Amino acid sequence: MGKDEIVAEKITLGLLKRRKQMGRPFAALTCYDYAMAVLLQEAGIECILVGDSLAQVVLGHPTTWQARLDIMLTLTAAVRRGAPQAYLVGDMPFLSYQINTEEAIRHAGRFLQEAGCDAVKFELSGADLDLVKALSRAGIPVMAHLGYKPQYAGRLDSVVQARTADQARQLLVDAEAMVDAGACSILLECVTACAARAVTERVCVPVIGCGSGPYCDGQVLVLHDVLGLPGAQKVKFCREFVSLTDPIRQAVETYCREVRQGTFPDDAHSYHMKPDELPDGVGEPTCRPEPQKPPA
Repeated sequence: MGKDEIVAEKITLGLLKRRKQMGRPFAALTCYDYAMAVLLQEAGIECILVGDSLAQVVLGHPTTWQARLDIMLTLTAAVRRGAPQAYLVGDMPFLSYQINTEEAIRHAGRFLQEAGCDAVKFELSGADLDLVKALSRAGIPVMAHLGYKPQYAGRLDSVVQARTADQARQLLVDAEAMVDAGACSILLECVTACAARAVTERVCVPVIGCGSGPYCDGQVLVLHDVLGLPGAQKVKFCREFVSLTDPIRQAVETYCREVRQGTFPDDAHSYHMKPDELPDGVGEPTCRPEPQKPPA
């Protein structure tokens, strides 16, 4: 499926399942604003995740815990307006679903009603099967986030998950149980490639890998890591496909210099009155006043 074909139709769960069955991987990225969403859709992205990582890369916090539900909903809705054809996944922030099932359903439903999401992602474990069942009964398409879970980082011994055979078997059990409970897709973060392959081959739903090797049905990275923007992670599974930091900084430096030198805005970037509309005694300026020199 080429870029023109991708952007010409709405990406649905059914289409992603067909890609899985055909062995054709699909691409996903995080995104947090309208302008970037427009570019991602124009580039042919199939799936966009508005992750709680926005707390770090957009808001400058040290963890994802500071992502609030109202901020997540506002920015997710902006991404939907920029990329109406992408398969859009909203990320349930910390404490938006852990307190009780009723709150989880209500908050997840807002991602569908207010932000236009196609699915909602939850960081889950085998203890959350009843929650997944309740969400599914309520009509919430659940993406089950397994493996490394940033919201629970303080309780994990290691970033990399499923290093041992027992851990890999448990991951597979959890993944199959999530699908049986109604999850429509799975995200595996920082899982060993062998374990991720086993999960991908055994479950019938799309599996998206984040630092989990090449065998998943799709891959997702944080956009800031891909573009080399401030806040990018320096971890093994991330790759900087381009560095935009210097071009952006240089563009702003040039703007600042031209404003200070009085060369911008020039005549071409100014609005003018018609000559016969000028008040008596007022003429269009013919030159810009000399900029004031800073005190010595």
